[in-house]
Amino acid sequence: MHVMVATDGSLDVERTAMIAGRLAGDTGRVTVFTVVEVPRKLLADMRGQPVDKLQEVSIEYRRGPAVTDPTPTSWIGDDEFIERYVARVVETRTAGFAEALSASGVDYDLVGEEGENAAKAIIDSISVRAVDILCVGTHGGGLFEGLLGSTSTKLARRAECSVLLVR
Repeated sequence: MHVMVATDGSLDVERTAMIAGRLAGDTGRVTVFTVVEVPRKLLADMRGQPVDKLQEVSIEYRRGPAVTDPTPTSWIGDDEFIERYVARVVETRTAGFAEALSASGVDYDLVGEEGENAAKAIIDSISVRAVDILCVGTHGGGLFEGLLGSTSTKLARRAECSVLLVR
């Protein structure tokens, strides 16, 4: 059985890994999946910073038009910056799952994507990865909608596979 755990970093790692591991069984596998939203306005602001200062500089997130300064020659490039940012966020959100699933002897993959719509990205990934069951939290970092978070509500309604809500 192929189990996908969709997380925004708010799931109880130990509990969810235990549930996903049991569902996958000895011959199944678990994919821990997260969608990372990249704030494009922040990216535009970051272009103006020297590469060696990116870790040190705190930029005030400003509303208004995007920065129109030409990209400096020291800028690593939007694609490289996004790739590094997404990799760091994926690592942060999934590190606990890697440890817990490894300790249980469960075969797993850690997958992260950049996206603006978490529910759509998860649903698309379910189809591509032939997922049998999706584990998702009831409340995440999104807006509250009824008894479930808005993303979990969309997933429960639209996913092609069974959906297990984890509290």
